Amino acid sequence: MTSDPVTLDDLPIRDEFRGRSPYGAPQLDVPVRLNTNENSYPLPEVVVEAIAKAVTAELRELNRYPDRDATALRTDLAGYLGGGLTPAGVWAANGSNEIQQQLLQVFAGPGRVALGFTPAYSMHPLLALGTGTRWVDGRRGPDFGLTTTDAAAQVAEHQPDLVFLCSPNNPTGTALDPAVVDAVLATAPGIVVVDEAYAEFARPGTRSALELLPAHPRLVVTRTMSKAFGFAGGRLGYLAAHPAVVDAVQLVRLPYHLSALTQAAARAALAHRDTLLGTVAVIKQQRDRIVSRLRELGLPVADSDANFVLFGVGGDQRAVWRGLLERGVLVRDVGLAGWLRVTAGTPQETDAFLTAMAELNTGNGVTT
Repeated sequence: MTSDPVTLDDLPIRDEFRGRSPYGAPQLDVPVRLNTNENSYPLPEVVVEAIAKAVTAELRELNRYPDRDATALRTDLAGYLGGGLTPAGVWAANGSNEIQQQLLQVFAGPGRVALGFTPAYSMHPLLALGTGTRWVDGRRGPDFGLTTTDAAAQVAEHQPDLVFLCSPNNPTGTALDPAVVDAVLATAPGIVVVDEAYAEFARPGTRSALELLPAHPRLVVTRTMSKAFGFAGGRLGYLAAHPAVVDAVQLVRLPYHLSALTQAAARAALAHRDTLLGTVAVIKQQRDRIVSRLRELGLPVADSDANFVLFGVGGDQRAVWRGLLERGVLVRDVGLAGWLRVTAGTPQETDAFLTAMAELNTGNGVTT
């Protein structure tokens, strides 16, 4: 082997990957980490015990492959979503990222186009890149909203094979009016994916795209157990769609892509969903508290139906990010000039964040 250092530039990677960095948020050892939209609450002991028991039961048969169709898990997920869904209309994978990658693999790819309305989830264009799909950045309004007229016009212009809509949207937290989804479905020639990773945190009266599924065979709704369920380490995402869409996705899924341990752990978590989702209400309270207090400080804040808040700092967001970090609070710089995103955590974490923001706002004026 050569002793000379080898870099990416020395390897025959695809040209479109040159100069790029892997997706990820800073992982820093600080007292308050509010940068990745995780659920700040650890699993209750009763759930820990149930998952441990379920996983242990699988250990003696790890010499065998898992159920490649995850039938029991899909049955449980359909029961959780309700609305007449059956296991045939549900598919699961290692996080909603893998679900969305599979959708791009089968419905997009080389010679095809995917459209998303940015700022939105930054993995969508990266997944498009990885699958050889041409990505088109759609436009949002100055308030980060998306109207039926504007969304339909952009779809008509670009004729995408796959459209990504996010509700609630990341990083803005804004939810979509189902009329926007209807307008896009009426115009799009291909598949429409509504990413509802944060749906459980929506404010009362916010409607889910799940309601539209019966009338739209080209609609796909993706969700995750990472956020509201506090199951980020378990890596379980899923979709709901017409059974034909699930059949299509299985054409590209890797064999036995969900381990027996993952399936067992996810099923145990779903069986205790009332307990796990008990933290959603308090997280929403902290989210609304953040919105209210930041507005009292005179800062612009996007309305949020998620477990995070996008807020303006009135200046260089990098300076404010560093100021918060110096005070032991890690938030997310999502690359929007003048804006930062903070996860709604425990009351104590919210206290720390709001105290730090008040100091920055009135102390050295970096946000004004």
